[in-house]
Amino acid sequence: MAFSVIRSSQSLVRPCEQTPIATLDLSEIDSLPVLRRNARTLHVYRHGEYHQVAKLIKEALSKALVPYYPLAGRLKVSDVNGGGQLQVECSGQGVWLVEAYANCSLDAVNYFDDTVASHSNKYDDLLPRGAEGLDLLLQMQVTEFECGGFVVGIKFSHSICDGLGSAQFLNAVGEMARGIKHPSITPVVWKRDFFTKSLPKQQMNLNTTTTTTTVPNYQLQHANIDIFTDQINYLKREIQESTGRSCSSFEVVAAVLWICRTRAVIVSNHSRQNTQVELVFFANCRHLVDPPLPKGFYGNCFFPVTVTASSEALAHSLLADVVEMIQEAKAKLPNEFTNYIKEGHQIDDEDPFAPALSYTTLFISEWGKLGFNQVDFGWGSPDHVIPIQASAIMPAAIVGTLPLPQKGIRLITWCVEEIHHQTFIDHIMKMIGK
Repeated sequence: MAFSVIRSSQSLVRPCEQTPIATLDLSEIDSLPVLRRNARTLHVYRHGEYHQVAKLIKEALSKALVPYYPLAGRLKVSDVNGGGQLQVECSGQGVWLVEAYANCSLDAVNYFDDTVASHSNKYDDLLPRGAEGLDLLLQMQVTEFECGGFVVGIKFSHSICDGLGSAQFLNAVGEMARGIKHPSITPVVWKRDFFTKSLPKQQMNLNTTTTTTTVPNYQLQHANIDIFTDQINYLKREIQESTGRSCSSFEVVAAVLWICRTRAVIVSNHSRQNTQVELVFFANCRHLVDPPLPKGFYGNCFFPVTVTASSEALAHSLLADVVEMIQEAKAKLPNEFTNYIKEGHQIDDEDPFAPALSYTTLFISEWGKLGFNQVDFGWGSPDHVIPIQASAIMPAAIVGTLPLPQKGIRLITWCVEEIHHQTFIDHIMKMIGK
């Protein structure tokens, strides 16, 4: 069903109390060019109170920005000593909030639970607009539907928060909305000095979004793939019984995805046989910092884990063997992250955070444990959270959760061209037993 959205008001929301005026340095991970973009998400809530939701969230946002005052500031590049340091100017200028109304119920649009994925233009109306040129760290739109349900559309600067950090802040907003005076997790005002080696100066540009010089010309197709808890548990038991090793749900789902995508691609294109392929995912490293970063840290602290294989070998591998490859790569993370922290990134080095974009590299992110699914503004947790496609040229998948009340994983993928799409889906369905 087509629907329309009327944006009724838009404004800057400032902290409700006076907050410190300061300029804070970001870490080298915060400053990575690949993070100079907004992460975009939709949070779909079945229940609310019509004409009250946006007002309540606006008030809660203003309260949460007091302990999280850097989010109400602006990014800048230092001009001291030749410049090159990305900073946050804590000015209390505020974040952007749009209030909107839709002309239908959420039921009429199936709660945005469909298979046309998160790259549809129809989602544009649910994301905030009107803040061009303000260089905001957070933009939010609250769209209320006639049924009382609502959708929160968010654009969050990845330079200021990673997924865990942004979910921590949104949970604090939810607590303020529910009348809780202080966040259950006290935010660490700043702890970005765990890694502050300077990046090569020519990389320091607020408008830089990628270090890639060659743009691939493939067109990625979207697919949502639902895998229920009993199917995941069955695969985990098979691995346990055949190898004696246990594995996580993420490891088994990542292995299934990587195998099936590779099989689909090389079956359709024999020239891709014996090609080196990579699986890349990003792991939380808060516990690997010495001393470990305190609870409440909301900056970026993660590192890429890369698994490589021959496409031919991978396509014919057993699931248990690929899970073992993923586990072995994860086991190397502490040393690789520690070395990166000590050595930094030199200009002639290959940047581990920005591997060349290629059809042979698959990126996968785990979202189910970040905390977005627990954000409660007073009417319960969201039915589901929809990530919006970040790049049209990055073969990627997000491991999310199934819309309530279902239990399991939703794979949200943009990872194959149209010629490989149906074969890819068929391989997945066969492996998970559908």
